[in-house]
Amino acid sequence: MFFLAGQAGVIDINGTVIVEIVTFLLMTAVLARWVYPQVVAVAESRRRAIAEELKEAERARADAEARLKEAEAKLNEARTTAQGVIEGAARSGEQLRQELKEKAEAEAKRVLESASKGIEAERERALQSVRSEVAGMVVAATEKVIGETLDEPRHRQLIERAIREVASGDGRG
Repeated sequence: MFFLAGQAGVIDINGTVIVEIVTFLLMTAVLARWVYPQVVAVAESRRRAIAEELKEAERARADAEARLKEAEAKLNEARTTAQGVIEGAARSGEQLRQELKEKAEAEAKRVLESASKGIEAERERALQSVRSEVAGMVVAATEKVIGETLDEPRHRQLIERAIREVASGDGRG
C-alpha cells in the first residue's frame, strides 16, 4: 500500500525519491547512450589486441619450436660429422701406423741383408787373405824342402793342392 503523500509503512514516497529516480534513469540513459558504447568499444579493442598478441605469441612459439628443431638437426648433423671425422682420423692413424711399421720392418730387413752381405764379403776377404798367406808359406816351405824355385804353373798347382788339404781338414789331400 503506497501512499503518495504522508507516511504509510516502510517506504516514504516524496519529491526527493522521484527526483532521485528520474536522475537515476537519466544517468542510466546517458551512460547507455554515450559512455557504455565507448567502454564496449575500448573493451572490444582490447580484446582484439589481446587476441592478436596471443596469435603473435603462438606464431613466435611455433617459430621458436621450428628453430629448436632446426638447431637440434644441425647439432645431430655436427655430431655425425664429428664422429665421421674421428673415425676417419682413427683409420688414417691406423693406416699410418701400419705403413710406418712396414717401412721399419723393410728397413730392418735391408739393414740385416746389408750387414749379412758385409759380413760375407769380409769373410771372403779374410779367407782370401788366409789363402794368400798359406800359399806364401807353402811356397817358402816348398822352396826350402826342394831347394829350388818353382815355375809359375807348378807353383800354382802346389798352392791349390795345399789350400784344398787345409780346407778339407785332413791335411793329406
